[in-house]
Amino acid sequence: MTEKIRIDMNSDVGESFGVYKLGLDEEVIPHITSANIACGFHAGDPSVMKKTVTLAKKYGVEVGAHPGFPDLMGFGRRNVDATLEEIQDYVVYQTGALMAFALSQGLRLQHVKPHGSLYNMAVVNPKIWEAIAEGVAKVDREIILVVLASSNRESLLEIGKRHGIRIALEAFPDRAYNKDGSLVSRKEKGAVIHDHVAVAKRALKMALEGKVIAMDGTEIELKADTLCVHGDNPAAVEMVKRIRQELKDAGVAVISMKWFV
Repeated sequence: MTEKIRIDMNSDVGESFGVYKLGLDEEVIPHITSANIACGFHAGDPSVMKKTVTLAKKYGVEVGAHPGFPDLMGFGRRNVDATLEEIQDYVVYQTGALMAFALSQGLRLQHVKPHGSLYNMAVVNPKIWEAIAEGVAKVDREIILVVLASSNRESLLEIGKRHGIRIALEAFPDRAYNKDGSLVSRKEKGAVIHDHVAVAKRALKMALEGKVIAMDGTEIELKADTLCVHGDNPAAVEMVKRIRQELKDAGVAVISMKWFV
């Protein structure tokens, strides 16, 4: 008997702050297995962090920190010329903050997933992944670090081993890929895929075959543990539901990453 394929579904949530309402957390969280919660640097605030942890707990969704650069105005999508030590401090600070809110509700932090430019800069500079991994390990070695699934899979897993933490490889069904396994820049046309049918098919191919079709038509290897699904508008929420249902219909076990990474 072959082992059942397992996949986690994560989403970036908790991005409202002050009087500003961003995202549809109440609609999205019931349909995912892991929540990446903003920690106040690029989005979110203490009250929203607490509220989002409460919502995740209600639906049995695992919570993770989503640390970014201190760039509220740019939503953390602008590159910041920070040292590796500063980057590690940013990650430790934000992870600790969300950990406190999780502990206050009897939960443990499952994972850390960097946000925006911090994530993208780490993809092209492994020293940043190294700094982030070291920071996560200093906080709690049980926390999983979420990184982009790409052609340098083994080197990423090796970073985890060096610091004694688990690594989860992530793929994006609704984002276009370059043939080297990197994400197409959001500045380019077609970087974000809005066709629900196409996105669901890509999610199935990622889960069942560990592959994705790049923007130039090349089929590339993309072994992933978790799929990031965006649900920041009503149409996208329906897409999240569809992806989860199609995965289940295909016999894929949609469960939190902590059970198999």
